[in-house]
Amino acid sequence: MTYKKNAMRAVLVGLPILLILAGCSKFLDRKPLTATLDDLTQGGIEGQIYGLYGAIRNGDVAGQGFGGIPWLGMNNFRSDDSEKGSSPSDGADWGVIYDQFQYAKDHWSSTTYWDQHYVLIGQANTALQLADSLNANDPASLVNIAEARMFRAYAYFDLVRAFGEVPKIDFRVYNPEDSKVPKSSVAEIYALIDSDLEFARANLPVEWPAQFVGRLTQGAAQALTAKTLLYRKDWAGALSYAEQVINSGRYELFPNYQQLFTTRGENSKESIWEIQSSIGANNTDNYFSWYGIAQGVRGAAEWDLGWGWNTPTENLVNAYEAGDPRKNATILFSGQDDGLYGKTVPAFPSIPRLYWNKKVYPEPDVQLATSNRQNGWLNQPILRYADVLLMAAEAANEIGGAANEAKAVQYVNQIRARARGNNAAVLPNIAFTSKNQMRTAIQQERRVELAMEGERFYDLVRWGLAEQVLGPQGYQPRHQYYPIPQSAIDFSGGILIQNPNY
Repeated sequence: MTYKKNAMRAVLVGLPILLILAGCSKFLDRKPLTATLDDLTQGGIEGQIYGLYGAIRNGDVAGQGFGGIPWLGMNNFRSDDSEKGSSPSDGADWGVIYDQFQYAKDHWSSTTYWDQHYVLIGQANTALQLADSLNANDPASLVNIAEARMFRAYAYFDLVRAFGEVPKIDFRVYNPEDSKVPKSSVAEIYALIDSDLEFARANLPVEWPAQFVGRLTQGAAQALTAKTLLYRKDWAGALSYAEQVINSGRYELFPNYQQLFTTRGENSKESIWEIQSSIGANNTDNYFSWYGIAQGVRGAAEWDLGWGWNTPTENLVNAYEAGDPRKNATILFSGQDDGLYGKTVPAFPSIPRLYWNKKVYPEPDVQLATSNRQNGWLNQPILRYADVLLMAAEAANEIGGAANEAKAVQYVNQIRARARGNNAAVLPNIAFTSKNQMRTAIQQERRVELAMEGERFYDLVRWGLAEQVLGPQGYQPRHQYYPIPQSAIDFSGGILIQNPNY
């Protein structure tokens, strides 16, 4: 028996490892696997696709690029909601680099983040080249191609947000020298993302049979499209694709916000895309990720729940409206009852942290059944329906007009209604009084609804608020983009040019 209905793990069993990842090695400086890959038949394309699902979750260093500590640094530590965490001496340089915006060009965290995104892109390109060489155009192959193109779009969206201009490698690399290309403009990277997502929307299924839970769908492609357009202030496009998700009737808010972040809420109707993980009884059949392990309470014995990185800030604790249930659903307080399982968190489990990320707090019954206290079985949410509602609200408000103002109010109040549950005394509905008032309300709602989920830093940047909010931590306009890892520049022989002001 396993403790996650994760059928993706079943299809991953026995697949060959297509790319061996070793530390922070150059992302494409590997021998081509021509003899293996070129001999695959059309049916072998799907094996390539399963490898993409494994690579984005993989329990070794690969997973660090999409959910481990390097991902947490890029997506969370840089915000005002969370900080490095762990003990002061554990990874002290991380706090300086990410919390204080003293970016380092040669730190293994950013190198790993860069490398693993290009590894995923390389695997997607290989799958696409194989499909093209086989002239694979049957319905099943078109779905596989759509999956590969959406993985590539997602990886490039991460890269363009983090680094700005990056190399566009949309071809299979046989010789590492071929990957030594200059940066493409942000517009060119987004053009590739747009093309990939257009194909994904047209060819991904609306849903999968139950045994394929976690595979990409049309709704996921529509939601990711809405987000990429939101970042470019294409309000009409973002609203259109967000409302395609909303109006599909396939998704809805999970009734209980706190339970949403337990196994009860995984793969629920709120889920649009989750990276799947699982762990079996007595730690067998493990398909774990670092996402929950890296952030769990760092303590001893029954409180040995993880490494204690990515902890909430006092700023976030004070950001919630009075009585907002999302505060206690997001923040686990040292020295207090956990509010879920009747357990009292030690005042300081082993390191001086007042707060922990409750969204990765493991369930005692699953711990007991698996003999594993650290929450490696937790799925990592990438896109959920609440995010889509808030994207639609933001886009509608920016477009303006009576009809769109009403939409913005409606979508935000759906989020607040779910959050307050049966307590009518908190989180009253918001009424529209002006575009600026509504914009501020939506920004606040995104902060508390999506706290600790990797959205806040990039939201502040795209809203033009990063310098105002993060300036006291050391943020300056140049910190919108991280410097390109020095190892990538060295590997390119100078073809890659460092980002400005670094």
